[in-house]
Amino acid sequence: MGNAPRRSGYALLACLALLGSAQVQAQDEGREAPVEDVLVEESLEAQQNQAQLQQKIDAADDTSRDALRELRRVERQAQRLEAYNEELARQVDEQGKAVERRQRGVEQLGNAEERLPVLTRQLAARLERLVAADMPFLYDQRQARLASLNRMLDSGELSAADKLDRVLAAWRAELDYGREVDAWQGSLKTQGDSLEVDYLRLGRLGWYYLTADGQQGGVWRSKEQAWQALDDEALGEVRKGLRIARQERAPALLDLPLSVTPEQGQLQSSQQSQEDAS
Repeated sequence: MGNAPRRSGYALLACLALLGSAQVQAQDEGREAPVEDVLVEESLEAQQNQAQLQQKIDAADDTSRDALRELRRVERQAQRLEAYNEELARQVDEQGKAVERRQRGVEQLGNAEERLPVLTRQLAARLERLVAADMPFLYDQRQARLASLNRMLDSGELSAADKLDRVLAAWRAELDYGREVDAWQGSLKTQGDSLEVDYLRLGRLGWYYLTADGQQGGVWRSKEQAWQALDDEALGEVRKGLRIARQERAPALLDLPLSVTPEQGQLQSSQQSQEDAS
């Protein structure tokens, strides 16, 4: 009987220990629940951020692909124009060299007085064929120059050397057209009406017009020998080209349709070479 109080005390201590352990476990479980919620929220936020980032990447990829396609298109067009310009430059250089060779040959001829008139008329005739096959820009001015040459050749007031100088000067004036960007105002006849327009010429590659209000314009098509209307985007390019020709803005690449195709230019060059060889 004397040990009964001691056993009761042990039992009480055991109960208190179990109760304390249960409370600690309950507190630990209570702390773990909020940590899981935080992890879930952070995971959802990370997924949302990843989705938003992927959308931005996709949008940037689409923009980059569009820009790359446009850049490649412009590069291809620039390469074609550069190749055609190089071909025209070679043609002009060869024509200039041919004129210089003839001029040097004429100077070396012992019987120049007999051969000069024939050579001069041959050069004048070839110049007429060149103008007839070219775009009809500044038509009246160029035809007046040819008519003046023919009158000069028929005249007996000038020497054979002076006549040759006049013909060579006319050749140089025509060759310079292929190197110039020019703008001027003039009249355009359409279906019996006459409009005052601004003309733009890019060497012998392109010839364009723009009405005074800037709402209408066209490009000359050498193959069809007719004007073709331009859309709004091309009209804006013509306006830009006019400002460049008038030195109102810095030179820039113009995205415009050409009047003469490379195939036409090569054909004209071949015909001219055959005529020079003959």
